[in-house]
Amino acid sequence: MSCAEEAPACPAEARSPAELLAEDMAAVDAVIHRRLHSEVALIQQISHYIVSAGGKRIRPMLVLLFARALGFQGSERHELAATVEFIHTATLLHDDVVDESSLRRGRETANARFGNAASVLVGDFLYSRAFQMMVSVNRLRVLDVLADATNVIAEGEVLQLMNMHDPDLSEADYLRVIRCKTAKLFEASARLGAVLAEASPTVEEACAAYGQALGTAFQLVDDLLDYEGDATALGKNVGDDLREGKATLPLLIAMQRCTPEERALLRTAIEQGETEKLDEVLAIVRSTGALQATREAAQAEARRAQSCLAQLPASDAHEALLYFCAQSVQRTF
Repeated sequence: MSCAEEAPACPAEARSPAELLAEDMAAVDAVIHRRLHSEVALIQQISHYIVSAGGKRIRPMLVLLFARALGFQGSERHELAATVEFIHTATLLHDDVVDESSLRRGRETANARFGNAASVLVGDFLYSRAFQMMVSVNRLRVLDVLADATNVIAEGEVLQLMNMHDPDLSEADYLRVIRCKTAKLFEASARLGAVLAEASPTVEEACAAYGQALGTAFQLVDDLLDYEGDATALGKNVGDDLREGKATLPLLIAMQRCTPEERALLRTAIEQGETEKLDEVLAIVRSTGALQATREAAQAEARRAQSCLAQLPASDAHEALLYFCAQSVQRTF
């Protein structure tokens, strides 16, 4: 999976997606806050707690950027951008319960603050509200794309659960989880922009392929940062993946390259979710070059995403999508 080439570079004059889409994202935020309304106070409280935590908002920006790149300016783009953010937020609520996480984006997870039952049920509310929003757009193709995406994401969650504490996990099975659990919503978000613009099947598939590659790159870097990052910058605890028994790519590569004694230590750490020896695990991962190999794998995905943009006309949105390719692998949190 490694590749020695560098990551894509940002276009010299490119505006960041957040800067380019500031007005559109304000409209999306207005949709989000309107659609979060519920007569049930706890739903309001938890929904606003998790949404107000911020985040990169990459998925809604992909809907907007591809719609803009392909010439669509209808208000449906704001509704669907908010919809994919709701789906993403629902997955976070459920993920944190399954993973027993206590910290996300630098503050307590919803399950740590409000309890597991409330978090799961509010996640269900957000999923169902997302489907109400899809229907309001009144396009069967939109329903098809997002129904498929939510189903695949659920499959990815179950696959990841099955793979927990498995030191014999293959890279192919690891990637399958990433494609399902993370990259699928990136893919769907990019595809929705093309669907709204009624792009040709060829262009729609190129947009979807960009989203899948970008989502894969982002997850690879997330997995890398779990061993390389700083807890304050990351907004979560370093070593969480190991504690949860996740054999991510840095560990898989390290086990291929390390000594038998080191491999035995890593296997035990994965099987037991053992963070007591985190410093030793980190030393092995670093000494084997597994972090650099993981970053190179992410760079290869970012270049694949970049190549998909050849189907789009030149525009400020096109440049912002190139910006995402570069930033996906250069980020440190």
